[in-house]
Amino acid sequence: METDDANSNGTYDYDLDNISDPNFCDKETVAMVGSIAVPLFFSIVVVFSLVGNTLVLVILGLYETLRSLTNIFILNLAVSDLMFTLGLPFWSCQYIWGWTFGDAVCKGVNFVFSAGYYSSIVLLMLMTIQRYIAVVHPLSDWERGQRFAAVPILAWGVSFAAAIPAVLYSEVMPDPGDSDMLYCEFNSTKASFNTAYQQNIFFIAAFVVMDFCYVRILQTIFKCRKNKRHRTIRLIFCIVAVFFVGWAPYNIVIFLHTLTEHQMENFTVCDVSTHLDYALYVCQLLAFSHCCLNPVFYVFVGVKFRNHLKMILQRIFRKPSNTDPHRPRITTIQSQGSMY
Repeated sequence: METDDANSNGTYDYDLDNISDPNFCDKETVAMVGSIAVPLFFSIVVVFSLVGNTLVLVILGLYETLRSLTNIFILNLAVSDLMFTLGLPFWSCQYIWGWTFGDAVCKGVNFVFSAGYYSSIVLLMLMTIQRYIAVVHPLSDWERGQRFAAVPILAWGVSFAAAIPAVLYSEVMPDPGDSDMLYCEFNSTKASFNTAYQQNIFFIAAFVVMDFCYVRILQTIFKCRKNKRHRTIRLIFCIVAVFFVGWAPYNIVIFLHTLTEHQMENFTVCDVSTHLDYALYVCQLLAFSHCCLNPVFYVFVGVKFRNHLKMILQRIFRKPSNTDPHRPRITTIQSQGSMY
């Protein structure tokens, strides 16, 4: 019987002693699909994420100040997405050629990749709490941001601490079926389990907090008779909702994969295990694409962001003209509030 485990980047371990077992589950087709679909999709995500999140940083630098706590969070979230993006080319190469970058790079990529994931969760939770206080407790000093400038630093500290197991337990290991093929993965089943459970706990705890905050926000908005526009609330809600839709199925699937290693009944059947592998591919692609989606919501929800983007595009594609000496100069006016 097969004893495979999918780690956080989707590689598999096989028990070579069981290959002669007539009940052994052949997953050559699963691996072939992964080696084609995953690198192709990751390449698209990397391009869009680099372009989109870099534009966010440029717009914040040119047109906005960091006196707004919302802008501080948006900047840190863009950095988090870029960190997460940096790991995707390495995982793409692993799906095609195995791991060829050495043990130090394996640990480093796993750390940066994990820190990007955890920082996204923590920052989104803090952004939701910020909106909760601004709407439910509008007289607080939270929106001014001066007293809470160190909050993102604390968020990064928590994220880096949560990513430490990725350094301690990941290493380059040979494929049991082909010693020449190397993979960057967790060095034990226990480490894989602990990492999956930690990821699940982080995810669930953060969204319990977010759900509470948005319930209270909606209650407050419905009680308010004034016709106010809450663009920032809509923006953060869209970002959180997409993050949840992307990562919830992935966390469920990696939890179900741990049941196959525990030899839970109905999860060791070959068809079920194979379907879980395909589900992991689909959920992985959906989850890992979140890093390129946030700038899309900034464009569609943030009016000021759209205007800033138009100015940048006009500067890039505008033909220089010196024929009109009376043409007024375009000056950059920095906003004192949120870019949304």
